Amino acid sequence: MNTLRKGLRIPPVAASWAEIEQEEADQRIDNYLIRRLKGVPKSHVYRLLRTGQVRVNSRRIDATYRLQPGDRVRLPPVRTSAPPQRPHQRSAGPAEARLSPFTLLEDDALLVIDKPAGVAAHGGSGISRGVIEQLRAERPELRFLELVHRLDRDTSGVLLLAKKRSALTGLHAQIRAGTMKKSYLVLVRGPWSNAKQHVRLPLDKYVTAEGERRVSVSDAGLPAHTVFRRLRSYQGYTLLEAELLTGRTHQIRVHLAHLGFPIVGDDKYGDFALNKDLQRAGLKRMFLHAARVEFRHPSTDETTKVEAPLAPALAAFLESLEERGSVAAG
Repeated sequence: MNTLRKGLRIPPVAASWAEIEQEEADQRIDNYLIRRLKGVPKSHVYRLLRTGQVRVNSRRIDATYRLQPGDRVRLPPVRTSAPPQRPHQRSAGPAEARLSPFTLLEDDALLVIDKPAGVAAHGGSGISRGVIEQLRAERPELRFLELVHRLDRDTSGVLLLAKKRSALTGLHAQIRAGTMKKSYLVLVRGPWSNAKQHVRLPLDKYVTAEGERRVSVSDAGLPAHTVFRRLRSYQGYTLLEAELLTGRTHQIRVHLAHLGFPIVGDDKYGDFALNKDLQRAGLKRMFLHAARVEFRHPSTDETTKVEAPLAPALAAFLESLEERGSVAAG
């Protein structure tokens, strides 16, 4: 028996049961457990599944099982590394503290935020906590909260999250059908000549010798289609609107770099010497901003448009270019 002092026991951790509600249905059991058993390593979660310690309706299941409404899930006795937080008690870094004021839209189905640059959309690859993990911790009353899509860590702007399983599947269907419209503001080095240009270049993922994920234009890749519109020209730079017609990883960044117009401040595909000069001048991030998302609302089917204002650091840099003298408006 473990004791803290005479007469006081540490009770054993007991198994518990959870009943799946409609909004939790249609997700894989492994994803459900990873979210539910906060602090438990993923490797341990999969070991619990393999050894039959997790059961659904008293039956063994594998990691690919999709939960159904009314399923009873046995949660095995495990201790998590993350202690439960008291109400209003959390530790937040500078980036985390900036999230809450950036809510753009919230209703019973959706939460839409203006994600700051430098904050990952989700944890992983050395990042312990992203937007989704933080919002789940801040909003424990939400029984369901999932990312509808993702933004690169260094990209700011509109990010959609679903508060219902039905909203998530409905919006994913719009993404697959190509009916959700996503527009970005991007500043590139060089004079862009065309007022409107369709770029169709296939993209292929690969991993560098250092283990970093990269994307390149390759005939072996997946089709990728971006529409660029020139908004304003400056001395040495062009402000573009980029509309994604497909959603490949790093699509805008790689398309522009391949064409010889790297995004200002891009630390993966950009002009590294220029980036260093711009950092000394005060621009310390990539100039890529998710400005607008348009979709059919999953509850009302009404056309819904959400916009995020240009981040202050980016707006200030454009003002500095204006002072140098712009060439022409798009």
